[in-house]
Amino acid sequence: MSAIFPSLEWLKELETKLNSDPQYAEIAKKWEGDLIIVIEPEGALQERKVFYLDLWHGTCRGVAEMNDPSERNAAFVLTATYENIKRILTGKLDPMQAMLTRKLAVKGNMAVMMRSVPTVLDFVRCAREITTEMI
Repeated sequence: MSAIFPSLEWLKELETKLNSDPQYAEIAKKWEGDLIIVIEPEGALQERKVFYLDLWHGTCRGVAEMNDPSERNAAFVLTATYENIKRILTGKLDPMQAMLTRKLAVKGNMAVMMRSVPTVLDFVRCAREITTEMI
């Protein structure tokens, strides 16, 4: 199956990947924190997309597409333009570099995020592996 990014189908495919990937389960076993990903319209993306992921100890307990990030109080809110997210998902932009250069804005406890770099990078690996088509 290959869902087009960004869509609810893609988000559900990411949930399945996170819950079936033994490497992610091991690396993220200490991670506690849900997150919201806000993708701002740019290029081919005409409207903002807001995705919610409930990540807990190496599993994804659920996902949802939302209208607005304020609908839930998540531990982290990641915001980027469609083009920057696309560059991260295609390997052209390192996710940590994107955070440091504010191409990927992060709201939440940065100390936790920086201590969890392996978890962040493996989450991105899982997202990259399921992302085969983009709008």
